[in-house]
Amino acid sequence: MLWNAFLSRVVLALVLGALIGVERQWRQRMAGLRTNALVATGASLFVLLPELLPDMHSETARIAAQVVSGVGFLGAGVIMQDGLNVRGLNTAATLWCAAAVGVLSGLGLVLEACIAAGVVIAANVVLRQVATLINRQPQTQVETDNPYHLRIVCMPEDEVRLRSVVLEMLSAAPVVLRSLQSRDLKRGRLEIVADLVARPADAPRIEQIVSKMSLEKSVSAVSWKLAAEPL
Repeated sequence: MLWNAFLSRVVLALVLGALIGVERQWRQRMAGLRTNALVATGASLFVLLPELLPDMHSETARIAAQVVSGVGFLGAGVIMQDGLNVRGLNTAATLWCAAAVGVLSGLGLVLEACIAAGVVIAANVVLRQVATLINRQPQTQVETDNPYHLRIVCMPEDEVRLRSVVLEMLSAAPVVLRSLQSRDLKRGRLEIVADLVARPADAPRIEQIVSKMSLEKSVSAVSWKLAAEPL
């Protein structure tokens, strides 16, 4: 395969992956523009290997296949969850593409490896700016409301006051309160549980409420999470 044919296929994968990612980025989903573009690029690089080396030994092909799966586990290790946000997807996708570049280099395909590395770098540099521009656009789509659980553990004698504080803070936030319940726990503690409905973009407001409640002296534990099932 000529280098220009190789370049055209890799760039096509990058462009088509980026087009898929534009819609995800516009909706501000976790796997956005760069992630989709990099995954498409990495997949094309691995698929192109047999065409670059038609006489590739079966043992070499087996090792390359193990690299694909092995780097997938490595990429999973750099993905971290921070509240409702997931970080490291672009880094994981870049690692996967870097593995493809390494396979090309190891097979002696120097020119193709350099082209692939340049495409990956361009994806991270150029598409980062494009993603930033997309994120600045107003959200015209209607986001689906998500159910959340807010949990507060406190002393029983402070239940009434804390329930009032929670209601006051929730009334000022763009969330819908579905229920507010209390139940006794062991060792003289009481649990207040609020079922909320809010848009994903309003989740930071719930975090602010949790932060304020954690400053209360009588509160021993406070947490919130996305409910598993719709309310």
